[in-house]
Amino acid sequence: MATETTRPALRVDIKRPQRADARRNFDALLAAARAAFAERGVDASLEDIARRAGVGIGTLYRNFPARQDLLNAVYFGEIEELCIAAEEVADLPPWEALTTWLQRFVAYVATKRALWESLNRETANFQEAREAMYAAGTPLFERAQAAGEARTDVSFDDLLRMVSGLTGAGFVDNAQRDRVLQIALDGVRAR
Repeated sequence: MATETTRPALRVDIKRPQRADARRNFDALLAAARAAFAERGVDASLEDIARRAGVGIGTLYRNFPARQDLLNAVYFGEIEELCIAAEEVADLPPWEALTTWLQRFVAYVATKRALWESLNRETANFQEAREAMYAAGTPLFERAQAAGEARTDVSFDDLLRMVSGLTGAGFVDNAQRDRVLQIALDGVRAR
């Protein structure tokens, strides 16, 4: 039986265009920026991002007047996707729901690390995003604990810090990263 999740809406001021073609361009820019920032860091070329998105640099600047606007949109978009992912896995068995969401979190951390230094972590938006992420993932963890599948001497914050730390290490490939994550999660699983 799944626990109902209540996802707080992020009130971050990211203005999505109303017209369908403009929304497609906006979404393409975010996807291209996410990939470029993950590959090259926050100094990735804006011209390259526009080219990857299949739009002109003017379209990029119309949507994101400053680099920081684009960085914020990518970061807060990732948080929103994490919150949605928690809802999507909520009906899975408790341990499977938690680990499936954590795998999505691992993918998020790769982008987050590229953006981390560029963000003002003192803003209300940043705090709100963190709270939304915790509100989305905590019920999955507590459900696994209640089912006797996750250790009760571990907090959700402990778990996210451990997973974040692991994913910060350099891995030969995704398969190695997944194995290391599985080893860590084996330590969280109740015996």
